[in-house]
Amino acid sequence: MRSLRFLGISGSLRRQSTNLGLLRAAQSHLPEGVEMDIADLSDIPFYNADVADKPASVQRVLAQMGAADALVLACPEYNFSLAPALKNILDWASREPDNALLAGKAVAILGAGGGMGTSRAQYHLRQVCVYLDLHPLNKPEVFANAFTGAFDAEGRLIDERLTALVATQMQALAGWSRRLQAPVA
Repeated sequence: MRSLRFLGISGSLRRQSTNLGLLRAAQSHLPEGVEMDIADLSDIPFYNADVADKPASVQRVLAQMGAADALVLACPEYNFSLAPALKNILDWASREPDNALLAGKAVAILGAGGGMGTSRAQYHLRQVCVYLDLHPLNKPEVFANAFTGAFDAEGRLIDERLTALVATQMQALAGWSRRLQAPVA
């Protein structure tokens, strides 16, 4: 079985972000044969079609996307929708010829926030994925409440049940990614 490379992308730019904490937990609980990098969006400028030459920071993240077999998108919820930083990097990536960095790629979505744990934002992100021809994993869904003691003060995931759910999602993403990449008979 061929190894897989995932790329984690958090829509939150805070160093102590619980969404980044979810990605770190995912990175620590990958199935055998899977590696995962986490992209840094802190220096990504807003997409602007007038910018002819992509900034180095954008080129860096787009190269990571191109090398990834699947994406793990940590989706914060800002005003009932997805965070601008996450949407922005998807906008940059979508401008590549033939949508080559995104089309047909497997995606897992997870998120930490208040109340319903980013469920509304995740459903908006799924709509974006449809247009970008990304293939989100349907289950398991990971909606984490960031304010119930599941994370420590540094944003690290410390809840065992939620950690197990993230590990299960990574296992499912590996299977989904391999299934999407399998040759059609």
